[in-house]
Amino acid sequence: MVNYPNGKKNSYHALASSAGGRGMALEKDINETNSRYLEEDLAVIHKKPTPVTIVKVDYPSREHAKITEAYFKLPSTTDYNGIYRGRYVDFEAKECTLKTSFPLKSIHAHQIRHLDAVLRHGAIAFVIVRFTHLGITWFVPAEDMIRYVNETTRSSIPVAWFEEHGVKIPFNYVKPVDYLKILDRLYFEDRQ
Repeated sequence: MVNYPNGKKNSYHALASSAGGRGMALEKDINETNSRYLEEDLAVIHKKPTPVTIVKVDYPSREHAKITEAYFKLPSTTDYNGIYRGRYVDFEAKECTLKTSFPLKSIHAHQIRHLDAVLRHGAIAFVIVRFTHLGITWFVPAEDMIRYVNETTRSSIPVAWFEEHGVKIPFNYVKPVDYLKILDRLYFEDRQ
């Protein structure tokens, strides 16, 4: 639990207790960071809504309506997209509870195809992977992730690969996943 000076509390390294809740701490941190970017007029990047079809709704009263059955319409593409310094940005965020590797089953083939497609059209695309037990969040350019996925015979990516191909995103309280600094260094350094 992190206690902020303004009295707010935040569980930064809280582990999800179920597969359905996995990734929520990372998502919360990215959403907070993106809100700060928007407030400071640095970038406009949002979480994409997951397309669902609502099948059944329980209406005890209008203000207490509850969705009781829904299905995903299509496989979603990636988690976030938007614009930064005139460039389209698209990325996926994954949280991993393992200490030694990231399972490839965590990133789906349609997500890899999507990242490859947006790269071909000039986007900045990447994957953010948080190893919760290690307390490390990595920024990985999509090109490197795609290459690894397409060339490997393994079922996971070892942490050592992230150390070689990724960039650590340092945690801070204001912008918990401050990835724009990495974008500046990798994609905009020559324009400054």
